[in-house]
This record gives sequence, C-alpha cells and structure tokens, in this order.
Amino acid sequence: MDDDIVSFRVGDATITRVRETQFALKAATLYPGFDPSRLTTHRAALPPQSFDAAGDGCNLTVNTWVLRVAGKTILVDTGIGNHKPRPFSALFDRLDTPWLARLSRAGVAPEDVDFVLLTHLHADHVGWNTRLEAGRWVPTFPNARHVFARAEREFYETPASANRRMIFDDSVLPVIEAGLADEIRPDGGEYLPGIRFHPTLGHSAGHMSIEVDSGGAQALFTGDVWHHPVQVFEPGCSSVFCADGERAASSRRWIMEHALDTHAMLFTPHFPGTSAGTLARRGDGDAWLEG
Repeated sequence: MDDDIVSFRVGDATITRVRETQFALKAATLYPGFDPSRLTTHRAALPPQSFDAAGDGCNLTVNTWVLRVAGKTILVDTGIGNHKPRPFSALFDRLDTPWLARLSRAGVAPEDVDFVLLTHLHADHVGWNTRLEAGRWVPTFPNARHVFARAEREFYETPASANRRMIFDDSVLPVIEAGLADEIRPDGGEYLPGIRFHPTLGHSAGHMSIEVDSGGAQALFTGDVWHHPVQVFEPGCSSVFCADGERAASSRRWIMEHALDTHAMLFTPHFPGTSAGTLARRGDGDAWLEG
C-alpha cells in the first residue's frame, strides 16, 4: 500500500490525496491555552494515528488533493514545495521531497493539470505552484489556471505581510506574471460548473473552502478552517496560525453544519490518517468518521 496516495470516489469525481510530509506539534504549541488533557477526552472517538507516541502531540500532514471530474485534472492546494527559503519555519525551510514523483505515481504529470485551486496563500498551500529552474522560480503547472481569493493577494500588498512576502514572491507572483492567475471575489461563488468557493475567513485574510457537486454528491475541501480532528469536538479552539481565532471558529462551525446538512465528504490539508472523512451527529457532539 502506498500510504502517501489514497483515493476516494464522490459522485462522478475521483479525489486522490498526495501527501508531501508529516510531523507532530505539541498540542500546547498548536492550540495555545488549550488544556492538553482534553485530548484524552476525545481520543477514543478519533483515529489512533491522530496523536504521537507520547500522547500530547498532534500528528499533522501536508497534502495536495487531485480532483478528476468532468474530464479535468484539478489540484487543490500545492503544499510547501522544494528549495523554498522559509526562515520562519524549520519544518518548511528548503525542503527536498519526492512530491513530484508521488504526483506522477498518482497518474498526474505537471502538464496534465488544468486548474490549481488554492484555499489560501500560505507557505504550505502554494509551494509547488513553482519550481526552481536555472535559478528562477517558474510555474510547475504551465497549462493550469491558478485560482485564489483576491483578498489573499491584496494582503501581500500590506505591511502586515512583510515577514512572509517571500511566499508571494517565489510561489504566487511567477504565476501571475505568466498570465496564469484568476481571482475570486470576496463573496466567493461558482468558478466552474459544480465547483464553488465559499468564504471561510479567520485563518487568513481571504480564506476560502471549495465545494464540488458531482453526480448529486458533495465534496468539501476545507482548507485550514481546522488543522487536527480534535477540533471537530472542540470547534471553538483555533490554532496558533489563525489570524482571527474567533472568526476562524465561526467558519469552522459553518463548515461543520454545512457538511452535516449536505452529507458532504470532507477533504483536509493537514489531518493525519487518510485526511478525509465525514461528520455524523451524536449525542454529545459531532463525530468525525474517517474515510
């Protein structure tokens, strides 16, 4: 079994997880102010791989999702990328992973990709937009439209982005300059038939979640409205990486209600295990059922 690659069927769509990397962060680091002992409360309801061996660390992944639907090949988020200078994070700095080889094992060559849909423009979601060739960052997917929220691009025009500007310069600006970028307005909306962007703000300036309606079934690519499945049981708990924790919690609750109402399958960028699953109501809260 290839643990880095796992596929699902949703309606007429095939959705494949291509994992780039995995690591653990202490719960107290990931969720400041969150009582780590509460992990024990939810442990029995979550997949066993959710926590590290010590029991106080949250296992996380960085994933890209390959969506094949209506004859198109679509990527949702593109991970960290190789050789990217990220002085703010040892976990992301100047990686050298076999992600492109894994994408190939999933049956996708860079030239095959028609669209790259980005939930937001953080380092671990846009990195493979570009790759280093002869000392220049060039688009990895030369035939793809790269789609993201206008507010995410506008954030990088503000002083608040100064210590992260390198992300935009090496992973977003090259696709804009190549004429490969499309922007989504602040209220979201349908980009392609059956593919809709939903504003789910809080984690970042213009964060979007992406819904796919295929054959009467729904898939929902959540982006970073959550980082670990413990937040299914603690939806008010936002991560250290969220710009506005209260707003992120509201977006998380909306995602959960929407998924329950539509019976959507959820595809996450950072959950351990298969990184996908559904929600079901139970007496003392909403349950995560791994795919």
